[in-house]
Amino acid sequence: MAQVSNLHHQAGNKLRRVQVGNLHHRKILGEPILQFDKIEKSFFGVRVLKGVSFALEAGHILGLVGENGAGKSTLMNILGGVLPFDAGRMRLSGAEYAPRRPAEARAHGVAFIHQELNLFTNLSIAENIFIADFPKRRIAGVPVINRRAMREQTKSLLAALELHATPETLVENLSPGERQLVEIAKALSIDARIIILDEPTTSLTVRETERLFALLDRLRAQGISMIYISHNLGDVLRMCDDIVVLRDGEVVGAGRRGEFTEERMIALMVGRTLDQLFPERASAVSSEVALEVNGLSQPGVIEEISFCLHKGEVLGVAGLMGAGRTELARALFGLDPAQRGAISINGLPAPPSLRGRINRGLAFLTEDRRAEGLMMEAGITENVALAALPSFLHHGARSFAGLLNQPEIEAAATHIAQSVQVRGAANLRQAVKTLSGGNQQKVVLARWLLAEPSVFILDEPTRGVDVGAKAEIYRIINELAAQGAGVLLISSEIEELIGLCDRILVMASGKITDCVERTDFDRERILRAALGASVREEAG
Repeated sequence: MAQVSNLHHQAGNKLRRVQVGNLHHRKILGEPILQFDKIEKSFFGVRVLKGVSFALEAGHILGLVGENGAGKSTLMNILGGVLPFDAGRMRLSGAEYAPRRPAEARAHGVAFIHQELNLFTNLSIAENIFIADFPKRRIAGVPVINRRAMREQTKSLLAALELHATPETLVENLSPGERQLVEIAKALSIDARIIILDEPTTSLTVRETERLFALLDRLRAQGISMIYISHNLGDVLRMCDDIVVLRDGEVVGAGRRGEFTEERMIALMVGRTLDQLFPERASAVSSEVALEVNGLSQPGVIEEISFCLHKGEVLGVAGLMGAGRTELARALFGLDPAQRGAISINGLPAPPSLRGRINRGLAFLTEDRRAEGLMMEAGITENVALAALPSFLHHGARSFAGLLNQPEIEAAATHIAQSVQVRGAANLRQAVKTLSGGNQQKVVLARWLLAEPSVFILDEPTRGVDVGAKAEIYRIINELAAQGAGVLLISSEIEELIGLCDRILVMASGKITDCVERTDFDRERILRAALGASVREEAG
């Protein structure tokens, strides 16, 4: 592997050495590089961090786990200089540390790789890596960007990370895993001593995840310290040296990896054991069809998709990334075109327009809640009421302007938000951007529940959601089916599909390769079909 330690920032006025394997990382292995001491933080009068204390050892990966809303992101935003703390203190390499802005944290060698990657997709890899501090040279006394130095430094970083792309490659042309590596390159470019990784594998394939884990192992061996935040507890046990569990803003468990099992972490996170994560189905599937699809096709995307979703049924859709699952969901909802095929909702042809399909009883929960599912700056009430606004017009009103029944909207939004257990909100006018990922997902669910649809298309509804919030979302899905709704559930987690569904459709390369009944659920069969090997074809 090319050594990042051979890099030089060849800026005109001062050289700055970037050393991943530097001795200042190695000499204090096993000693705390970072200490939190009784950190307190409140928002809108609500305490979200309540005296948090723990230490990160040099050259270690520390797993930070907890339910959404437990305080993980708030604590990391304090470490990364995004937020100030109210009380307590932090020490970095033994010195007092209280960054007032992200640039100050970066100057101290703290890099924060957020779950939602902070990259400009229309810029090149090199421009993204150095956007906060471009190498410069002087021409006639005027500082200008030293593009040659930037290009050479980027080439060395990419070689060290085994990312086979040129510095000029636009980020929009990279896969999610490659974009994750660009974020790590940004961290190495500032000689990071501590790297915070927030849900780093959420959008990665299995292969990209393995590649990332191999890189983290190399960085750890070179003395870099890391804080690894993930809801995938198996990955935490695999990658981390130490584990800290937060619940309701407090440390409820901390120790070496060997002291933890997944069961113990879950019990600490939620304050109880989850003996049965998936609720038992008490209702039967109806013979009535809620959604019928015949020959739905869009060349190069989906091909000859046909199936029936019955009332009271949870129908799963399994498949690998690129199988066409999300594309199918978007075509069903009317967001993307289909060249041919027919869709019926409750026995009637699906209207061509998006609003028409919503009015007919169709709901779609997108896999990307932040970019497509929510108005992040708006409050909870506005987000919850969005799909059902026409039902809140004053009687006799012919337009929306000034004629919405606001008290009725707020009462309905309050009721539905409470029914799905949205937590962490001081009031329903609070911006949804301040909520945890799990609670943001519940807001999207609440929106569709308020519109009272009969068919729900749920695309990765538990992605990036903690185990406690997952259990609550599973309960909601179960209740929807019990009330007679049809639920089309798209998930990358086979265990989730097996635990919730009555049947599972398997997709590969835009086609349905198998349909598995509940009595025949088998992980190996589903995986084989997802790889394109149809069990039915092989049997014939």
